[in-house]
Amino acid sequence: MSPPNARALHRAACALLCLASVSASAQEERAWWSLRPIAAVAPPAPGHPVDAFLAEALAARGLAFAERADDRTLFRRLHFDLIGLAPSHAEVEAYVADRDPAKYEHLVERLLASPRYGERWARHWLDLVHYGDTHGFDKDQPRPHAWPYRDYVIRALNEDKPYARFVEEQLAGDALYPGTRDGIEALGFLAAGPWDLIGHVEVSEEKIDGKIARHQDRDDMVATTLGTFTSTTAQCAQCHDHKFDPITQRDYYALQAVFAAVDRAERRYDLQPALAAQRAKCEQELRAAQRALEEARAGGNAVPPVAYGFHAAIAAKADAVAWVQVDLGVSVALERLVLHPCWDDFAGIGAGFGFPRRLRVELAEDETFTQGVVALEPAPNASGSSSALTPRSFAAAHSARYVRVTALELAERQKDFAFALAELEVFDRSGVNRSLGAAVTSSSSIEMAPRWAQANLVDGITPSAGAGGTALARVDAAERTLRLLPAPKIVYAATVHHGSGNFRGTGASGGAPREIRVLRRGQVTQPGELALPAALPALEPLLPSRFELPEAHDESARRAALARWIVDPRNPLTWRSIANRVWMHHFGVPLVATPNDFGRMGERPSHPELLDWLAAQLRDELGGSLKALHRLLVTSHAYRQSSQVASARAAELDRGNRLLWRASARKLEAEAVRDAILQMSGALDLTMGGPGWQDFVVERPEHSPHYRYDLADPDDPRSFRRAIYRFVVRSQTQPFLSALDCADPSMRVERRNESLSAAQALALLNSGFVLAQAERCASRIEREVGADPLLQVARAVELAFQRALFPGEGERLAAFVAEHGLAQLCRVLWNASEFVFVD
Repeated sequence: MSPPNARALHRAACALLCLASVSASAQEERAWWSLRPIAAVAPPAPGHPVDAFLAEALAARGLAFAERADDRTLFRRLHFDLIGLAPSHAEVEAYVADRDPAKYEHLVERLLASPRYGERWARHWLDLVHYGDTHGFDKDQPRPHAWPYRDYVIRALNEDKPYARFVEEQLAGDALYPGTRDGIEALGFLAAGPWDLIGHVEVSEEKIDGKIARHQDRDDMVATTLGTFTSTTAQCAQCHDHKFDPITQRDYYALQAVFAAVDRAERRYDLQPALAAQRAKCEQELRAAQRALEEARAGGNAVPPVAYGFHAAIAAKADAVAWVQVDLGVSVALERLVLHPCWDDFAGIGAGFGFPRRLRVELAEDETFTQGVVALEPAPNASGSSSALTPRSFAAAHSARYVRVTALELAERQKDFAFALAELEVFDRSGVNRSLGAAVTSSSSIEMAPRWAQANLVDGITPSAGAGGTALARVDAAERTLRLLPAPKIVYAATVHHGSGNFRGTGASGGAPREIRVLRRGQVTQPGELALPAALPALEPLLPSRFELPEAHDESARRAALARWIVDPRNPLTWRSIANRVWMHHFGVPLVATPNDFGRMGERPSHPELLDWLAAQLRDELGGSLKALHRLLVTSHAYRQSSQVASARAAELDRGNRLLWRASARKLEAEAVRDAILQMSGALDLTMGGPGWQDFVVERPEHSPHYRYDLADPDDPRSFRRAIYRFVVRSQTQPFLSALDCADPSMRVERRNESLSAAQALALLNSGFVLAQAERCASRIEREVGADPLLQVARAVELAFQRALFPGEGERLAAFVAEHGLAQLCRVLWNASEFVFVD
C-alpha cells in the first residue's frame, strides 16, 4: 500500500492534469476556425480573386476549371439566379447576337437593378427566418399584418441597404433608427416564426404552461437571431452547457435576457414622420390622462363601475338585429332622452365601447312597436362634442309608455360587432328620470353579473358620475383625438409585452423586462441564478460580450447592444456567415456545408482563405453591399463555367464538386417553377407588395382554421402574382409547392432539399394549378401563331426552354399535339429536366 502522502500527491497530480486538460480544451475551443479573427489574406495569383483561390486548390489536386458555358446557358442561369424568372426567347437571341465584349457585365447590372432581384433574394432570407402568415401550433390563426416585414426585406434588398444596417433594423430598428418606417417593419424578423396562441393568450403567464410558452418564444428569438446572423447554435445550451461549442447555459440565458420584455403583436406605426410625431404627442397626453385617472381612483375619487350596463349578444355582421327597450309602466309626457355610452376599462377597451355607429330611437304606446311609432331626432347640441363618452340627447315632446333603441349599424370590435349602452335616461317634463328601475327587454342580452345585465341599463350609474369624472373625460378626449388621426399602418412584429399577471408592458416605448434565470435542465419549475443580458463570450477577448447598460434602461437598449455586437467589424461570425450564404445560392455548394452551424458539429470550410477574403471584402471594401458581392461572384470564371462533366478524373476525385471544377446544375426552387409556368401561360402578375394572395378556403376560422387548398379556384387571377407574395400557412402547407421541396415555414431552413420523386412529376402533370395554366398556355400559343401544329410546338419550346427546335424535334412534338392536344404538350414540357433545372 502506498504511504498516505503518496496518495495525496497522486490525487493532487490528477487534479492538476484535469485542470490542464480543461484549460487546453477551452483554448482549443476558442481557437476553432470560426471564432478566430478574419484573416488578412491576399489572392494567390493575378486575375479574378475568386478564380485565383479556387484555381490554387484545384491545381493542388491536379485539376482545372471547366470551359466557359455558352451565352445561352449563362443568360438563363443569371436570370434565375438574380431575379428568379426566365428570360424570353427574344432576349436570349438578342444577347447571343450581341458582339459587345462587356455585354455580360451590362446584363449583371441590369438584373441587379431590377425590382425582381429583391423578390428573388427575399425568398432565401424568409426561409432562414421561417416566415409565415399564420401562427402555427394548435390554433393556426392567420396573421393578416405579417406581410409588411416581407415587403421590408424585398425593399431593403432592392435598395442595397448596407448589411450592417439590415441586421440592426431587424433587431432594434425602433431604438437605433426611431421614427423610420424600416425601423418598425424590420422588427417582423423577431416575430416571423411560429407562436403558441394558446400558451400566450389563453394561459396566464404565472401558470407553468404560460411560462413554458414564453420560454419557448424567447428560445425561438435566440435561435433565429444567432443562427441567422452568426451561424451558431446557442439554443443547444438551454438545458446544459453546449456539448461541442464554447457556449454555457449561463451564456444562453444571457441571450434570452436580451429579449426579456419582447413579445409578438400587431404594432402600429405611421409612414410620415410628421404624423408619427403627432400621434406620439397624443399618446403622451393619453398616458398622462390615464395616470390622472388612476390617481383619482387611488385618492378615493373612484369612477363608478361604469361597465355596468346593457350588452347585446356579439354579432358576426354590422347589420345584425339588435334592440333594447324600456317599459315606463304607464304613458308619460316626456321631454328628452339621454343615451350614455359605456366606459369599459377591461383589457383597455376604453370609452364608447359598443355604441352603435348608427341608431334609431323610437317611442310607442304599443310594446311591439307596430303602430303609432314616433321616431326621435337628436337634440341640436347632441353631436357637437368630440368625446366618445358624451351623452347623446334626444328631444321627446311626446307621451309614450315604451322607449326602444335600435342599432342600425353595430360597433366594430376586432373580429365581430357589438351593441352596448351604459344607461338610458328618460326624463319627463318635470325633469324626473322615469326609467330608473323600469322593466327592460331586448332582442338579446349578455347576462354576466355584475358587469352586464338588462337591469344595469336603468340603474342610474353613468360613466361621468363621481369625482373622477373629470379625469375620465380627459382620457376620453385623448382617445377621441387619437381616433380622429388617419389610421396607422400595422405590422406583426416584436413589441413590448402586453401580458397579464404580475408583468404588464406599457407599450412600444416602455415595459420592464421580465426576470430571466438560468433554468436547471431547462425546466421552468427549476429557476437558478439571475441572468443578465449579454452576448456570447466565445469571441472574447476579440470582442467583449458584456453590455454596458445603465441600471435603469429601456428594454430596446438590450436589443440595440446585441445588434451592435453582431455587426461589429471584429465579429468574424457575422461576416463569414453572410458571405457563405450568398456564395451558396450562386454556386449551389456552400463553402461551409452547414450554413447555420459554424461550430464543431458543423463542417469546416472547403476554402477557408477564400471565405475570409470574401468576408473581409464585404465588410471593409464593399461597404456591406450585397449587390456588390453578387457582382463579384457572378463575374468570376468559376461561376461562368459549363456544368458538363468533361473530366472523368475530376468526377472521380471530387464527386460532390466541392472544389468547383465545373458549375453545378441546380434544380429550380418550387416558387421559381410556379412563376415560370405562369410566365409561359402569360398569366404572371408582377404587382409588388401588399397582403398575400390566398389559394385556399378557410373552414372553421373562429377556432382552429382548416385551410382547404382543394376548395380554392386554381384559375383565380388573384393567385397569379409571384409566389413570394403567397399567404404562407404553417399547419397545412401548399400541396403543389410542398411536392417541389418548398421550405417548411415552421422550421428555419438554411438550405432547401433538392429531391426527385414521382410525386413531383405527378404534381407537374395533374395539379389543378397545372391543368388550368396548361389551358391558358395553349390559348396563348394559338393566339400568337395560329393553328399550324409546327408553329405551335416551336412557340411552346421557345416559351419553355428559350431556344429554337432541334432538328426532328418539331415533327415528333407536332404528332403528339395531333393526338393529345396542345395543352397536354405544355404539361409534358413542364416535366422536362430542361425546364426545371438550370445548367
